Amino acid sequence: MSNAPDIVIIGSGMGGATLAAGLAPSGAQITILERGHQIPDDAPARDPWRIYTNSAFRSRETWLDENGTAFEPGNYYNVGGNSKLYGAVLIRYRKEDFGELQHHGGVSPAWPFAYEELAPWYDAAERLYKVRGDISSDPTEPAHSTAYPFPPVPDEDAIRIARHRLEGAGVKPFSLPLGVDIDRWLSAGETGWDGYPDVRCGKMDAETCGLAAALAHENVDLVTGAEVTSLKVEPQSGRINEVVFVKDGVEMRLLPKAVALCAGAVQSAALLLKSDVANSSDQVGRCFMNHNATAMIAVDPRFRNDAIYQKTFGINDWYLSDGNGGKPLGNIQLLGRVTPDILKIQVPRLPMAAARWISGHALDLYLISEDLPDPESRIQLRDGKVQLIWRRSNMTAHHQLVAKAKKTLKKAGFPIVLSRLFDGRVPSHQCGTVRMGTDPKTSVLDPDCRSWDHPNLFVTDAAALPTSAAVNPALTVAALALRAAETIRQELTQ
Repeated sequence: MSNAPDIVIIGSGMGGATLAAGLAPSGAQITILERGHQIPDDAPARDPWRIYTNSAFRSRETWLDENGTAFEPGNYYNVGGNSKLYGAVLIRYRKEDFGELQHHGGVSPAWPFAYEELAPWYDAAERLYKVRGDISSDPTEPAHSTAYPFPPVPDEDAIRIARHRLEGAGVKPFSLPLGVDIDRWLSAGETGWDGYPDVRCGKMDAETCGLAAALAHENVDLVTGAEVTSLKVEPQSGRINEVVFVKDGVEMRLLPKAVALCAGAVQSAALLLKSDVANSSDQVGRCFMNHNATAMIAVDPRFRNDAIYQKTFGINDWYLSDGNGGKPLGNIQLLGRVTPDILKIQVPRLPMAAARWISGHALDLYLISEDLPDPESRIQLRDGKVQLIWRRSNMTAHHQLVAKAKKTLKKAGFPIVLSRLFDGRVPSHQCGTVRMGTDPKTSVLDPDCRSWDHPNLFVTDAAALPTSAAVNPALTVAALALRAAETIRQELTQ
């Protein structure tokens, strides 16, 4: 590893790994610093008790809530970042998400460019992440230049029946675009919960796709166990000229030509605040967004759910409006199977026999509504620790989405429908803390994801997103990173 690489990328999640994949063919010397390590092959990757009760994959880090009370966040630090445990839904923001949208809770502002600007990079991201999908089944699907690289993951019999019943109730389920080789995924363990970590066995995530493509080039180095502690600025030029990190207890420094910060929406903002850089606008850490999300279980004693991997369709009937010309409500998609063990973990007092019965007769769903940007919803530092102050927004829309879903599920023959709103400790697509825009007074980054304050500093993770939309952000992060890679490549060759 050179101590003066062309570019240092901080973080190996969806933003960092994809950026590295886009830059690697340029021949530039690239060093990726990742604070975590690779999840080992023999990790308890399909053991919910180790994942959700003994925290086998979480760090022991704590943050502070608005009142200063410490809590353990649901974020992960490992090679591949949070994508190692994501549900692998690789869906585009809708075209309308790039324009100004009126919501029940206020305005979702326009992006600094239209959907058409990002569309070619969405195409490239779908190829890199080998997305399985069907562009014709969702009426809200934006224009594609080509079909998805692979056909959609097929419904298992029980899910095909559920889809048909929902169609009879008047909605239009569509095939979710997924980054998963279903045969490989199930060969590693026949349990289909979508939050299980991937040990390189079929999930198309930041490690198995983006990072693998980057590390195929000899000019790319990955350094694990490397926690970046500060960024230093050269006063005359305003450029970031030094990256300080700690590895194995030893402080080390790199002197790059360019820096890309991709540590996640919370940690990217925290590092900028800690380093006192890129914040002339006082916007770093502000406009934190985290989807309003609800888990829903629809139970029908006559319905036998013997599916293993059920996360194959979604519903966008109320994505752009409430169905009656009203304001947008959000997206609905299937969760992975809530197995008896997972149900027992979530509801400890539930007898295991009851958990088995419910799981065997239930359809499990995930409802998402847009969280709107609010400068008072923010990440800040308090006594050196991350403090998360999340101001929920647009909850009227979310409550209406939950009500629509319950009514539709009951019409489809599921008489019992239970729901639970996720609290702020569950990371539901965190984004927006280092947002891009057209005005340096109200944003941190320009439309190329470059800091207004430092010409060689880029941020290409979910922190850069100006809005949260109401779909999973991973593919949009990947598309932004590939677009930024083209900008950086051109500058490094000048």
